[in-house]
Amino acid sequence: QVQLTESGGGWIQAGNSLKLSCTISGVPFSMYAAGWFRQTPRKEREFVAFVGWAGGTKFYSDSVKGRFTVSKENRKNIMYLQMDSLTPDDTGVYYCAAANGNYNYYSDPDGYISWGQGTQVTVSS
Repeated sequence: QVQLTESGGGWIQAGNSLKLSCTISGVPFSMYAAGWFRQTPRKEREFVAFVGWAGGTKFYSDSVKGRFTVSKENRKNIMYLQMDSLTPDDTGVYYCAAANGNYNYYSDPDGYISWGQGTQVTVSS
């Protein structure tokens, strides 16, 4: 059974950086591509970033491109989301997820088979 656990969230002032981590247990992370999503009470779950199973292929939403960096260390079974130049609009619960293998659906939550419980990120102005 695939289990994902996020960490690294917190409260931070706008303009600063935060790094989220996602660990996987049950199976090697090298078996999966993975993604980051975020959700606020006012919005549906929103795609943030995607990384392929080997860590080379990466996609970002337009709202975070150039500010966020996703990476994956398969030997450590961990994925990261480095978030720079944070703004209040980045506030939300951030989830990591393991993808079902079809890269065509990387931005669709239905393209993922297992989710973590989320970590809260709050950016104050």
